Amino acid sequence: MLRPLTEDQMGKLIDEATNAFAEKGFAGASISGIAKRAGVSVGVIYKYYKDKKALFTACVEKSLAYLDEVFEEVGEKNVSLMEMVSDLIRSNQQAARLHPEYFRLYHQITVRGAEPGMESIAEMIEKRSADLYTEVLEKAKAEGKVRSDMEPSMFAFFFDNLMMMLHFAYTSRYYEDRFRIYCGSEAAASDEAVHDEMMKFIGGAFGAAD
Repeated sequence: MLRPLTEDQMGKLIDEATNAFAEKGFAGASISGIAKRAGVSVGVIYKYYKDKKALFTACVEKSLAYLDEVFEEVGEKNVSLMEMVSDLIRSNQQAARLHPEYFRLYHQITVRGAEPGMESIAEMIEKRSADLYTEVLEKAKAEGKVRSDMEPSMFAFFFDNLMMMLHFAYTSRYYEDRFRIYCGSEAAASDEAVHDEMMKFIGGAFGAAD
């Protein structure tokens, strides 16, 4: 009879599975390999997850739960639009430093696409930020704090693209190299310089008054 996993063992399983999927993608990672990394049997994994897709989804959900905390912390502050943007940049820089595996997992999904039967992955990942950014920009437009001719949903999409590339610049080897080629090693190593220049770029695009 298989013994239930402890809370620590379950946490290690999800962490090792996330690392495996982030390194090898959904197709490249195997249940047997994940089991070996986590120090559990294949049978134990199948006791909790009916298949690899279920385990993969659990890894995505854990990474999103962490990022939700980042969004909630920023969203709860009663600050101006550009102060919120500043907080988001800093929070995402910190998140990428602390949990690069979450963003590598995201990168694997974006470059390889969702596997058959996992069409809901994009909705699961993207809807949170799409709703938040669009709502914030609609409010700022109504209050006259950004350019009046913007389409909030489009600007939300462009803004999220910038945030996505920021994540990859800290967590993907290719994008890290790309970052250094464009900006130089010294600039790429300075979170503060990245924050300041990104603020100028976004502020100019938004036509923000604050």
